[in-house]
Amino acid sequence: QVQLVESGGGLVQAGGSLILSCAASGLAFSKYHMAWFRQAPGKEREFVAAIAWQSSPTYYADTVKGRFSISRDNAKNTVNLQMTILKPEDTAIYCCAAAVRGDARFYSTFRDGHTYNIWGQGTQVTVSS
Repeated sequence: QVQLVESGGGLVQAGGSLILSCAASGLAFSKYHMAWFRQAPGKEREFVAAIAWQSSPTYYADTVKGRFSISRDNAKNTVNLQMTILKPEDTAIYCCAAAVRGDARFYSTFRDGHTYNIWGQGTQVTVSS
């Protein structure tokens, strides 16, 4: 059974930090590009960060660049999102997603959710002001 399970969300004050983790099972993890998306109440899902199968390149939304860092461990089948200097506008459900490595579209369409065919259920991040 293919599965992505996120963890690490919670309530944090503005300026604080969190590390989200996504554990993959049932798939050859190193054959997938990975990404994080988020969706706030009443808003559309938006791209946060992505990482290619070999850990490079990485991509970030302008809103999180310099504050968030994405990384992966292919031996442990995990992808992490280190979030620092959190702001109330970062409050959202954060989901990880996977796109098969053989799809060259990833390098140009990594911001588009349709690029990814496997999704996790998400973890809630709430940043208080």
